[in-house]
Amino acid sequence: MTIAFTFPGQGSQAVGMGKDLAENFAEARAVFDEVDEALGESLSDVMFNGPEESLTLTANAQPALMAVSIAVVRILEAKGLDLKSKVAYVAGHSLGEYSALCAAGTFSLTDTARLLRIRGNAMQAAVPVGVGAMAAIIGLEHADVVAVCEEAAATGACQIANDNGGGQIVISGEKAAVEKAAGLATDKGAKRAILLPVSAPFHSALMAPAADAMREALAKVAKSDPVVPVIANVRAAPVTTADEIANLLVEQVTGQVRWRETVEWFAGNGVTTLYELGSGKVLTGLARRIDKTINGISVNGPADIDATVTALMA
Repeated sequence: MTIAFTFPGQGSQAVGMGKDLAENFAEARAVFDEVDEALGESLSDVMFNGPEESLTLTANAQPALMAVSIAVVRILEAKGLDLKSKVAYVAGHSLGEYSALCAAGTFSLTDTARLLRIRGNAMQAAVPVGVGAMAAIIGLEHADVVAVCEEAAATGACQIANDNGGGQIVISGEKAAVEKAAGLATDKGAKRAILLPVSAPFHSALMAPAADAMREALAKVAKSDPVVPVIANVRAAPVTTADEIANLLVEQVTGQVRWRETVEWFAGNGVTTLYELGSGKVLTGLARRIDKTINGISVNGPADIDATVTALMA
């Protein structure tokens, strides 16, 4: 059995996330306390108790999701997991890539929380509300979505943001162009083309100011090479050096999250089991739709922890 750890992205947050971990494990409480201290506020209170509108703010959701993921990692480590010897690769969806890098030792927990707060604020500030949009295109081939984005780009910026697999591709850019692309996708035979309730056009060229902010922020933090290779979002291939990782994280802000290709890379390189660490089960569901030969397991509560320890320590 060859194992990879994956870490969820925005959209997996939910009020109450991490609360059962904090109540049952000192390691989780320590993670949440450190993130609160790093940010100078009680993010954990928002995570545990809401309100939902505060948790879903990009600047809160990103470090909150990371905190739950790293809490799970720290609990597993306290129970004997050695990441380097048991896990072949790590990867995360968008902000989850930061969680993966924190787990693999590239960034400290404090720095990861602060980087994600900067990232969330910068992404929100990059484009005035109402200027950008995102849409999910369901049931259309990748090449056809590329074609509709290229045609719609005559109206404004429009590109693939997330290739999530399982027939789901998310596009992003200027609102008029995204709406045009959604209509073209329907004409080409997409089962559905749904505008998403998001606050900014993530992973599009419009995020260039946020990419600049992350370049500056990443240049200032201490970085170490990861203890296991990280499958980078924009490359869908392993990366092993801290400097290259930092460059790709900047590129990721405006680039495509190539998640389908990431899971396909895992399947083609001997990975048999993907453990999704943190809130929700989104990546586990996607993995099953992308490649049925891979076993997907979500780990986000005390019962999941016990089963995972039993499996990994066998």
